[in-house]
Amino acid sequence: MLNKIQKIKQNKTKNFKGRDYKILTYDNNQLFKETKLFSNWYAKKYISKKKILTFTLQIDKQVKYLLSNLKSKNDIFVHRDFHVSNLMKYKNQLALIDTQDALIGNRAYDLASLIDDVRFKSNKKFKDNIYNYYLKLNKKNINEVSLLNDYEILSVLRNMKIIGIFTRLSMRDKKKEYLKLIPYAWKLIELRIRNNRIFNDLKKILDLNFSKKIRSIK
Repeated sequence: MLNKIQKIKQNKTKNFKGRDYKILTYDNNQLFKETKLFSNWYAKKYISKKKILTFTLQIDKQVKYLLSNLKSKNDIFVHRDFHVSNLMKYKNQLALIDTQDALIGNRAYDLASLIDDVRFKSNKKFKDNIYNYYLKLNKKNINEVSLLNDYEILSVLRNMKIIGIFTRLSMRDKKKEYLKLIPYAWKLIELRIRNNRIFNDLKKILDLNFSKKIRSIK
C-alpha cells in the first residue's frame, strides 16, 4: 500500500465539492511548526516559566538543525497519518482511509509513521523487518544512507509532535485517554536517538529536562 501511494505523481485533484485542489508541499517550515507543539503544550507542563523560554530556544535550534540535515527531496505523496489504524481490509484488499491531510514531501515520513506507530507496540526486530522489506522493494529507487538518515530524523520529530498533540487533546479537549500513549512515544524517540550522533545535543536537552519518571507519566 505504501509503495502504491508513493507512486502517485499528480499533485492536483478535485475536492469533495468538485473544485480544483492542489496538494501542497510538506516543507521544513511545516515540519518545524508541527514539532513546536511539543514545547507549546507538553514542555510547559514540566518546565517552569523561568526556564521555558531558554528550553524552547534550545529545542527550536535543534529541530532546525535536524531539518537542515534531511537529504531526500520533497517529491513524494505523503499520507501524513500512515499507520495500522488507518489501514483496513475491504473486499479482500487493503484499503486506506484518512487521506485529507496528504501533502507532497519526504518518502521517509510515512515509513516512519508506519513502523514507529505510537498506537501499535512492536519490538525492534519487527520494526527492522518492515524497514528492510521496504528497502528490498525500493532498492533501485533510493539511496539507503539518505533514507535511514531521514527516517530517523522524521521519526523523532513526528513523535515529539505527537506528544504535543496528545497533551493538547488532554488539556484543551478533555480527551485524557491519549495520555496513556505518551510513554511509548518517548520510547520511540529514545530508540532512534540512542546510537546516532546527529541527535547528541537534542538528547542532552531532553535528558536534562525530562526524567524517566516524567516520561512514564500517563
